[in-house]
Amino acid sequence: MKESRAVFWRQNWFWAALLLGATLLAYSPAWNGKPLWDDDAHLTRPDLQSWHGLGEIWTHLGATQQYYPLVHTIFWIEHRLWGDTPLFYHLVNILLHVGSALLLVRILNELKVPGAWLAAAIFSLHPVQVESVAWISELKNTLAGVFFFSSALAYLTFDRTRNLRPYFFALGLFILGLLAKSVIAILPAAILVVLWWKRGRLAKKSDLLPLVPFFIVGIAAGLFTAWVERTFIGAEGDIFKLSLVERILIAGRAVIFYLSKLLWPTNLTFIYPRWTISAAVPWQYLFPLATMSIFAFVWWLRRRWRGPLAAFLVFVGMLFPVLGFLNVFPFIFSFVADHFQYLACVSIITLTSAALTLAFEDKSLGRWPAGYVLGVALLLLLGGLTWRQTHMYRDAEILWRVTLARNPHSWMAHNNIATILQKSGHVEEAIVHYEQTVATRPHPEKAHYNLGAAFSQTGDVGQAIKHYQQALAINPDYADAHYNLAGNLAHVGKLDDAISHYEKTLELRPDDVAAQNNLAAVLLQRGSIDEAIVHYETALRLRPNDPEIEYNLANVLFRSGHLDTAIDHYQKAVAIAPRQAQAQYELGSALLQKDRPDDAIAHYREVLKIQPDHVQALINLGSLLLQRGDAEGAIPYYEKSLAVAPDDVTAQTNLAWALATCSDQKLRNGERALELARRASTILGGKNPFALRSLAAAYAESGQYSDAVETASEALQIMSVDRTSSLAKALAREIEFYKASSPYRAGRR
Repeated sequence: MKESRAVFWRQNWFWAALLLGATLLAYSPAWNGKPLWDDDAHLTRPDLQSWHGLGEIWTHLGATQQYYPLVHTIFWIEHRLWGDTPLFYHLVNILLHVGSALLLVRILNELKVPGAWLAAAIFSLHPVQVESVAWISELKNTLAGVFFFSSALAYLTFDRTRNLRPYFFALGLFILGLLAKSVIAILPAAILVVLWWKRGRLAKKSDLLPLVPFFIVGIAAGLFTAWVERTFIGAEGDIFKLSLVERILIAGRAVIFYLSKLLWPTNLTFIYPRWTISAAVPWQYLFPLATMSIFAFVWWLRRRWRGPLAAFLVFVGMLFPVLGFLNVFPFIFSFVADHFQYLACVSIITLTSAALTLAFEDKSLGRWPAGYVLGVALLLLLGGLTWRQTHMYRDAEILWRVTLARNPHSWMAHNNIATILQKSGHVEEAIVHYEQTVATRPHPEKAHYNLGAAFSQTGDVGQAIKHYQQALAINPDYADAHYNLAGNLAHVGKLDDAISHYEKTLELRPDDVAAQNNLAAVLLQRGSIDEAIVHYETALRLRPNDPEIEYNLANVLFRSGHLDTAIDHYQKAVAIAPRQAQAQYELGSALLQKDRPDDAIAHYREVLKIQPDHVQALINLGSLLLQRGDAEGAIPYYEKSLAVAPDDVTAQTNLAWALATCSDQKLRNGERALELARRASTILGGKNPFALRSLAAAYAESGQYSDAVETASEALQIMSVDRTSSLAKALAREIEFYKASSPYRAGRR
């Protein structure tokens, strides 16, 4: 066996290299194709990229989108080797595809089927294979294909030699293939058909019994996959409630569809129109009748040529899992897909290639030299079609736009192009496609939800609320719709309604941290402080050490007077996220209330390192320094705050006071102080005692003592309701200076 393999490779390396080069060239437009549709769900997520994640791939159902652990292990290894670079993911798919084609050559040579290289080339270059090879997620097809052909080759060796080593090798490869994609469960049945084709009969002991373990493993894998499709992927519900007659109609039509696309590969698309199946429509019975007619013909032909019957049986058998008798998730949007016939097409390709080769080599027909020209022309045509088809797999937007051009009523394509447009900021165009999705999608709650999100993004909260409500009218337990509706209701001030929908969200998803956090915020807005604290604390238990929740809880505790506990949570927030400027600022303010000015100053300085234009931090830092008599340190902070917010009256008032009253003559500037104080007082309507106090000091610094006395007295009059306050006492003292024609200096008694 080893010698024959060596001879095979020595004699055929040139053709293998040529096939590899041609396939790489045909798929070159998709080499750097970006991830499409559900590729992100198949490629290894961050939480699965560790060694622990690799264990989860094998042991935890639901850790990956589908339970094909060998596929996700390959993705895991690929991520370790080259990260997220698409080129290498595509090259691996192409190399596996070519590997299957070369194994097919070896199998056909083993079976002495003519036209092995032509069959392999057609398999490798046929455009119906583009979906499986150019779509990263379909590694499960190309990987399973290698195991399928390898197992078949090993079993044929066992059948020829009756050596148990290749038998167990074949069984092991078959099990690995099932862990890549359970569609290859049909392999033992296909082998039986091939053995019947070779011998014209099947022997129970030599043909049937050895395949019993294969059938047991294959059936178990198929049943398990069907259960996973229903339980974890969603292949159940009203859309799958089809009668037996309807399923037969689907199956008959699907067989004809796949044959037609294989023999005449035009208008291939990513998502085909989903047929409306009805047992009451007479013409739909033509498809199962056509399928049965083909079967009847090849059955009649079997006595003279068993090949057509064998090819048709393998073709239909390989398609059986996706013919409609079992529920598979893609039936939600289409009953057919090119990648469903990735392996099934081999039997028809083999039959066609053998027939063409025999015809071309029949010298009695006098046409055999032209056969090579026709064969090359056929491969060039197929390769060109594949090259053109692969262009649509360069990125998701191209894929969905081409799909819509070929299938304008595809709700899936409308929905997905809308999602892309929405993320790229083209929200108005996205809304048009979402509306098309609503009009064509069965059970369109998701489409209404997406429309709600799009309208919310444009600021049209009314339309957003309307579509979220429509989504909930279809599916009252749609947690995401409750959550987003609550946010929009809160935005328009309907707090009680918002609270109700957040509570419904938590009823459906008790561990939803975002819902707990946002419900607390709305409760706080309504004034339900104690309830808000409870929900923030619950959110923090669900997600410990979350800096945003720590910060939110600290804010409500600060507001409710629990100063020490608030400081504790602010400190935790900044310890986890030191560059959270607002948390640093609030911590500084809380510490200031606790009469810890030094600590407050330190945190205000941290704020300004992160966000140099934080106005309140600039003002507060300036005020603390001014209170300490450090006018030289305070004035630059006030000046910078006004550079950022020229109309901030607090900064104007405080800077005016500093410029008018500081003891350092070099820093004083009566003219600027007067300008700032006048502006602040005007903005505040001339009735703010703090602004008037600064204005009086500025008048005095400018030598306008009578104006200073008058302005300070006006401020004191405003304070008449509380003559014992520190401000009132300070004003009374300052008026005495102004009456004595003396400006006030900070620190004077």
